[in-house]
Amino acid sequence: MKKIILIIILITISASCNQQKDKQLKKEPIKEVIYKKPQLNNKSANYLYHFAYDCIDKEYPNKLGQVLGDASYLKEPSELHPAFYGCFDWHSSVHGHWALLNILKELPNFEQRVEILQKLQKNITKENILKEVQYFDDNYNKTFERTYGWAWLLKVAETLRDWNTKEAIEMFENLKPLVNLVEEKYIEFLPKLKYPIRVGEHPNTAFGMSFALDYAKKYSPKLEKIINEKAKEYYLNDKGCPINWEPGGFDFLSPCLQEASLMLKVLPVEDYIVWLDAFLPNFRNNPSQYLEVAKVTDRSDGKLAHLDGLNFSRAWCLYEMGTTLKNKKMINLANKHFNYSYHKMDSGEYAGAHWLASFALYAVLKSN
Repeated sequence: MKKIILIIILITISASCNQQKDKQLKKEPIKEVIYKKPQLNNKSANYLYHFAYDCIDKEYPNKLGQVLGDASYLKEPSELHPAFYGCFDWHSSVHGHWALLNILKELPNFEQRVEILQKLQKNITKENILKEVQYFDDNYNKTFERTYGWAWLLKVAETLRDWNTKEAIEMFENLKPLVNLVEEKYIEFLPKLKYPIRVGEHPNTAFGMSFALDYAKKYSPKLEKIINEKAKEYYLNDKGCPINWEPGGFDFLSPCLQEASLMLKVLPVEDYIVWLDAFLPNFRNNPSQYLEVAKVTDRSDGKLAHLDGLNFSRAWCLYEMGTTLKNKKMINLANKHFNYSYHKMDSGEYAGAHWLASFALYAVLKSN
């Protein structure tokens, strides 16, 4: 009998404790951590610019990615690509130039302005660009940098055309033959691409189209029309994107978010919300439930270092979506992703240093 009474007392005490805990939880909900939003200012620009500045004229190590037609193709990178030979590979060199141009565009009085302009103007000359065009016209390399490098080249062109300075006008005139060629390549290629490429690396179709569309909306109506049509053809009926499968081990792009970013630029906001709720159910309400920051285990490994880039590219997509939809949860999740990788770029490992600053800067610009 005493045992029974003791058990009843213990059960009563336990129930009382649980009720008190429930009350405390109701009274004191778990507070969401608010992450700091990045800013572009002299301090952050001084941190970011040197990554690109140090490598746009650094020829080696170098990954060419070319097809050899015969022995005559064996040349130094600076001979093959006199404008964009640095930063390990062609596309990284291009977006390294983009990063430097945007720092100067956004901060006209940046203290390193003169030195940066000298490097940019040395590379983006009429003669150098015509040699780049010749390479892209080569029979064996017509698909070179399709479409990742093409997209970044149009980003450079967009910046130069938006930036109304004597230097920018001159550099765009020099770059124009290559810009025209890339536009033509896009216009020729997209109608032939029946199925989109949905990976987390360079060939991702949504990424390339999203960047190209930014340029096309301002400066190429024909390309804009094709991208809008193909985006709807590829993605309008997509539902239930498996974002919980992400990331892949080598990803620097989120297949789901890149697609969502592109469709944000294609659809009216009201239609976009309907599409997004089918594409990523409940994501608007609780985005952090589906995404955690990506962790890098070895920054000396170029492929594993991609995941820092993923944090930045996720951030810029979330900034785009969050800003348009007035969704503070998306913006805070973007801040979390950005802050995790921002100071880790300066690890001393060239595997990330040759390209990550461009991704970080693009995210910063989208945050504002």
